[in-house]
Amino acid sequence: MILVFCELKDGKIRKPSLEALSEGRRLADGTGKALGAFAVGASTAGIDEEAAYGADVILSIEDAKLAAYSSDLCAQALADAVKAKGATVLLAGATALGKDLVPRAAARLGAGYAGDVTGLSMADGKLVAVRPVYAGKAFATVTFQSPIQVATTRPNVFAVAEKTGAGAKESLSAPAGDFKAIVKEILAKGGGKVDLTEANLIVSGGRGMKDGSNFKILEELADALGGVVGASRAAVDAGWGLPHSMQVGQTGKVVSPTLYIACGISGAIQHIAGMSGSKYIVAINKDSEAPIFKLADYGIVGDLFDVVPELTKAAKEMGIGG
Repeated sequence: MILVFCELKDGKIRKPSLEALSEGRRLADGTGKALGAFAVGASTAGIDEEAAYGADVILSIEDAKLAAYSSDLCAQALADAVKAKGATVLLAGATALGKDLVPRAAARLGAGYAGDVTGLSMADGKLVAVRPVYAGKAFATVTFQSPIQVATTRPNVFAVAEKTGAGAKESLSAPAGDFKAIVKEILAKGGGKVDLTEANLIVSGGRGMKDGSNFKILEELADALGGVVGASRAAVDAGWGLPHSMQVGQTGKVVSPTLYIACGISGAIQHIAGMSGSKYIVAINKDSEAPIFKLADYGIVGDLFDVVPELTKAAKEMGIGG
């Protein structure tokens, strides 16, 4: 079996998990293996409909202890599910939670792990993964020696398949034991915006924005285009009050949107490592020699404080984001 961990948010499976599930379906079809979708939580009702993206079996553990994410408890639950179903491949989306949870489960299984992969295939019954190395300058093809093979898929790289029939449902028991960490309370900042790693369109600002208050013009453009706002490390570290959750780059979030608009970003290698997988890149910078132009599909040499408002105006007139 190929088992896919499905991360739930607000009662629904997150898009990176649907991408991993769709890729799992493709691999399963090519090898004759069954595909299982697995979720944990106080309630997992959201997996029933969404797992119709190809899962033969829908597995879940519902327990009050799983209402909040606990790395120890969830990792043990995931490892137990793999063992119970005899799965030889475990996949999940490379979200913040996925990057924390899946390596822990792999360690408990004694399994090889490849993170943030951009390509998957099967050869002689073994998983073959392609993942970026050296800050995205090269790609490595890795194979596994362990009986169980584990990988997380980079968000926005794999296509989401069309829905098919829903699979059979099966409930599993929550693991028992004295776990080291127990989540007592979560204090989360209000949001509503799409996470950067899941966004199809990102408008990012760098040091050229001059001040955090100027990011409002990027927010206006992003809203007009139906996207979200990001920032370079230089902007986040400048003391402008920008949260780390906005940071795109090697030490921030790795994104792969359809369109990435870089405003006032010079193009340091650390930033490039986080957004070079974008399908189309537009750079706006008054320095014609900025390194970002070497990567960009389209470049605008000009003052972003003149260019961005004009783009926003045009987007609103064309009704692009609506």
